[in-house]
Amino acid sequence: MYIILWEFAVEPGKVEEFVAAYGAEGDWARLFRQADGFRGTRLLRSSDDPTRFVTIDSWEDVLSFERFRERCGDEYRALDARLEACTASERKIGTFTEGWSLVP
Repeated sequence: MYIILWEFAVEPGKVEEFVAAYGAEGDWARLFRQADGFRGTRLLRSSDDPTRFVTIDSWEDVLSFERFRERCGDEYRALDARLEACTASERKIGTFTEGWSLVP
């Protein structure tokens, strides 16, 4: 599993629009679903700050995400630009893999 985490500070008047676009049934998830290897997205809202969110995008592997970006890069950039006004800031927390274990 390949996981991408993003953190967002959302403009106070744009929270509903942001949630609609970034939630599991939102614009991003609909775009991602066009790709083989997409496994889902989750939207987390801070319990301390109602304008702070984290997204968790899950892919089968890094190649699935890279193929998606090659095939849907224009749509990805257009959606990102359209939704830019919703956020005061966004930061990629990082990419992570799942399914490994430590050897005892």
